[in-house]
Order: sequence, then structure tokens, then C-alpha cells
Amino acid sequence: MKDLNLLIEDIVKFRDERDWNQFHNSKDLALALSIESSELLELFLWKDNEDFKLDKLKEELADVLMYALLLAHKHNLNITEIIQEKMKKNAEKYPVDKSKGNATKYNEL
Repeated sequence: MKDLNLLIEDIVKFRDERDWNQFHNSKDLALALSIESSELLELFLWKDNEDFKLDKLKEELADVLMYALLLAHKHNLNITEIIQEKMKKNAEKYPVDKSKGNATKYNEL
């Protein structure tokens, strides 16, 4: 968790040095996250499953992660806690005995 907090501090410092916090409201951070996610998806469009350029994957994934971390930071969310909470909910929706090796959505298990 300490490494993640240091990373978030670095991202916030980078943002603040450029005075971009004024543009980082919740709506725009969520939009930026979605747009960057679309750019990530574009790497795979019209290609085979694993046919992509790793350097571009790293760049787009970094953008997605940075906006997600900035949005969490804006709302003082603890990344570890919210992921663990979501995994607990997912574990209830997708019990191992019903979902192992099965890509069916939880409401159809």
C-alpha cells in the first residue's frame, strides 16, 4: 500500500505542478477514464486476441490507471479497501462451486 500511496503522491504532484487540479472534477475524471479506456480498446480493434503493441498497451493502461487513481484520490477512497469490498461482493455473486471455469453472469448461474 505504501508504494501505491507514493505513486498517487507522484501523480498528484505532476498534476499540481501544471495547475491541472482545476480541471479534475469528478465528471471530467470519469470521462477521461472512459476515453482512455476506449483508447486502450482501440489497440485490439480488428485484430486477433493477442495482436497488439506492448509499448502502446503500457501507455494506454497507464493513462487508465492514473485517471482511476486520481478519481479515487479526489474522494479520499482507499484503493485497497474498495477493491477488497468489491471482491467480497463478487465472491458472494460468484461462488467457486458454481462459477469455476464458467463465464456465465452471476444471475444466470
